[in-house]
Amino acid sequence: MLSPGHLRDLFAGLHAVIDFGALEEVTLEANPATFDAGKARLFCELGVTRVSLGIQSFDAQILATLGREHSVDQAVESVAILRQAGIPAVNIDLMFSIPGQSIASWQATLEQALALGPEHISAYNLTYEEDTAFFDSLRRGEMREDEDHNAEFFHLADAVLVGGGFEHYETSNFARPGQRSSHNGGYWRGEDYLGLGPSAVTTMNNVRSKNVADTASYVARIKTHGHAMVEAETLDAEARRLERIALGLRTSDGITLDLLTAAALERAGHLAAAGLLQLTGERLVLVHHGRALVDPIAAELV
Repeated sequence: MLSPGHLRDLFAGLHAVIDFGALEEVTLEANPATFDAGKARLFCELGVTRVSLGIQSFDAQILATLGREHSVDQAVESVAILRQAGIPAVNIDLMFSIPGQSIASWQATLEQALALGPEHISAYNLTYEEDTAFFDSLRRGEMREDEDHNAEFFHLADAVLVGGGFEHYETSNFARPGQRSSHNGGYWRGEDYLGLGPSAVTTMNNVRSKNVADTASYVARIKTHGHAMVEAETLDAEARRLERIALGLRTSDGITLDLLTAAALERAGHLAAAGLLQLTGERLVLVHHGRALVDPIAAELV
């Protein structure tokens, strides 16, 4: 949503301290209603190699439910604009288990996404966050969360997208061979990362910190203190172990068995017998219905 001038200033600062030629990936998030062909060409000029589009659905009624500003036609056109501008890789973000969304609508959205030929597709289960209209409706009993319903959408995405040539390499992410997301992969492997800007989170050298959320306060703190950090916690070995289990289980690579206690290994054996995971060599990987149950299984193994 930044203006071309702001984008140029931001990327000039980044280019001054980072060798873009050495980067695997430079991803920019965008919504279909917030850029045109000229701005897309600017993305390419600035060194962006991948754009992640917050499309969410190709059903007009679902877009209205979500309060999205773009139309279905704009969503389709946005992919073509990025291609014409020369952006090497495109991701499409989709969402399922939205109130009023049918399985037929979800399948049509998945098939439309495939038809546009992106390198990557993310398919997220709607979550009910506090301070949102959806959460208020859930609390009033107007909506409900149904795990079986969610699983049906999840397994349909797996069937359609894997059938379309994508690798289901993380719970919510699918990629064509060689097109996995580098930055997300870093999170799932427990790598360090630096967050810049208001509300940004950083994890470096076993310390996790968060910047102040307010933009004006962020700018003032940078000028007066040289940083805008307002929260910080040290992650000990046990905290990192638990994170590695919870995040690693989300991936098709799974986790190493040395992360598990003897009691957790015994529970893993029962889950393997139930067909929810596989124990191969020194690794544990969720399979079949286990992939839709990643959170409860993680709770069993920590």
